[in-house]
Amino acid sequence: MRQHSNNLRTPGTRANYILSIIIIGVFYFIFGFVTWLNGILIPYLKIACELTNFQALFVAFAFYISYTLMALPSSWILEKTGFRNGMMVGLWVMALGTFLFIPAALLRMYAIFLLGLFVLGTGLAILQTAVNPYITIIGPRETAARRISIMGICNKLAGAIAPLILTYFILNDGDAFLKSLAGLDVDTKMMALDGLARRVIGPYLVMTLVLFALGLFIRRAPLPEVETEQMSENKGIGVVLKNSIFQFPHLIIGVIALFFYVGIEVIAGDTIIRYGLALGVPLESAKNFTSVVLIAMVLGYILGIIMIPKIISQKTALTWCGILGIFFTIMVIILPSDARLAIPFLDLMSMTRVEIILPYTCLFVGLLGLANSLVWPAIWPLAIHGLGPFIKTGSALLIMAIAGGAILPLLWGYLSDIWSAQQAYWLGIPCYLMIIYFAVWGHQLKSWKIKK
Repeated sequence: MRQHSNNLRTPGTRANYILSIIIIGVFYFIFGFVTWLNGILIPYLKIACELTNFQALFVAFAFYISYTLMALPSSWILEKTGFRNGMMVGLWVMALGTFLFIPAALLRMYAIFLLGLFVLGTGLAILQTAVNPYITIIGPRETAARRISIMGICNKLAGAIAPLILTYFILNDGDAFLKSLAGLDVDTKMMALDGLARRVIGPYLVMTLVLFALGLFIRRAPLPEVETEQMSENKGIGVVLKNSIFQFPHLIIGVIALFFYVGIEVIAGDTIIRYGLALGVPLESAKNFTSVVLIAMVLGYILGIIMIPKIISQKTALTWCGILGIFFTIMVIILPSDARLAIPFLDLMSMTRVEIILPYTCLFVGLLGLANSLVWPAIWPLAIHGLGPFIKTGSALLIMAIAGGAILPLLWGYLSDIWSAQQAYWLGIPCYLMIIYFAVWGHQLKSWKIKK
């Protein structure tokens, strides 16, 4: 069996390996920063564009549906450009998406905001289709979940910081602004909402410039290409006998499991603020709730780095994530919504200690972050194992599964409107059951034929 450093076309050295990990870590930081802004964009655009819960969750839909529509084209782009140039293209497409927020804010048009989110998601689809298999195959398969967990820390730390930074610029006076709207006439109210919409121009202009500059940097970065033909250990799978991606049942089931996982991950991160507001929590406290989810995820990643594979295997970690997810979801549903606790919290923008009011049921929504933490790192190496020359297409299919983040939160929004926000979290139960199925049985299937 070839050593992992030989998977790279350039001579493998430990220095090159570490530098590659650092560069990919920067990309995961970008993923987290951009993706987890949606948690604050949903309540922000709900106010600025006067939306219902269902309409506001089209923020998540527009962002994540782009993965489904653009993942296979992303695979085609990578076939033409290679991994490194594909990363550059992805960054520049993301820059175009963030730039579209400027005319959207000037016109206060929700449709253009959604277009910007779709283009932003398209760039991320290209970038993730390149980066996720890259970090998986750059080292030994049995430690892939550990490497992805390290990347996850970069991702979720950025995700914990991003909403706080954006909130500081666009909703720092959220409660006072909402109260002020109540006494305004129609024309004055429209002017106030126009002013609120334009608050995103500065932050998104900065993001546009940073993403474009990173695209220029990656052209000269010492990031080696990988030989896709050598990405697989062909033992017992018979890659040479397969001529279609659909002949790999463990991949297809992995795609389905990832669909449900991304759905419940986005539900936890992007609805917790809306859920807190629905329970009567002031926006001053609720705006910090997404960070609770992400801090829980970072804790899970740290546990994964420590325990995988020395103490537990990737599939065992995945199984326990599913079990914890079911337990936390049930607690969200059955706990009384009026039971609350006060948590000391450091405001990173003012560097002052504040106290946030957190209902116990919201706390368990936050703890879903812990249950979700090791699902992505564990599913990827289990799902793409043995794909050989099909790995870019397999990676694209897994990226398409991110559509779960588009569809399931919309379903949560619909259920919250007809039932209640609390009861809508029943949606998490089938998601975690599918994760458990893949962990215990699905990842082992090498043929669609049922053994007699």
